[in-house]
Amino acid sequence: MDKIKTLEQRISYTFQNKELLKTALCHSSYANEHRMDRLACNERLEFLGDAVLELVSSEHLFHLFPKLPEGELTRLRASLVCEPTLAFCAREFDLGELLSLGRGEELTGGRHRDSVTSDALEAVIGAIYMDGGFANAKEFIMRFILNDIEHKKLFFDSKTIFQEMVQGKIPGAISYHLIGEEGPDHDKIFKVEVWIGEKCQGEGSGRTKKAAEQMAAYHAICKLKQKVGDVCI
Repeated sequence: MDKIKTLEQRISYTFQNKELLKTALCHSSYANEHRMDRLACNERLEFLGDAVLELVSSEHLFHLFPKLPEGELTRLRASLVCEPTLAFCAREFDLGELLSLGRGEELTGGRHRDSVTSDALEAVIGAIYMDGGFANAKEFIMRFILNDIEHKKLFFDSKTIFQEMVQGKIPGAISYHLIGEEGPDHDKIFKVEVWIGEKCQGEGSGRTKKAAEQMAAYHAICKLKQKVGDVCI
């Protein structure tokens, strides 16, 4: 089954114009390597998708949190549509494996790079908008990006939330310690522990040290919530 049909099945949307989706999956490295027109890659669709995503997320948060001031809404929107969040959403349907990449980008781990997959996700949004209009693009965004907001907010702002949870309540300073690295330089996995004082509270791994720290903080939050009888979301 080709990449177009595979992605259509995964996102439950069938394109009328298959070329739009083909373009959305084409990274600039592939276009350059194959001497394609400079407009053949997904950058223009990414530009459009970014605007559609901002509008949909703004409208959704405006209605979902009627008492939040503008500054808080802006901060929440930024956490939901930032690069790591979009890359996380893209992994839900393995978007990276379907991209057309140049050889160099492929060899340096481009399929797993947050910047590549997040841009591609925005390009897919742009392609759906061009193919099926605003309603279909909004449906896709609600299903794959704005679903389970509380969980995503917790996960991608874990370090801040963990800091707020323990500040003034648990003695000792929070510190993050790199405990291991695996894989080649272009595709490393980092392992990190988060400590309060002299005690480890959680461990996490990720493709960057920052992502590993967020995962460690997330697991520490879950551990603290379970201690007080709460269920980790």
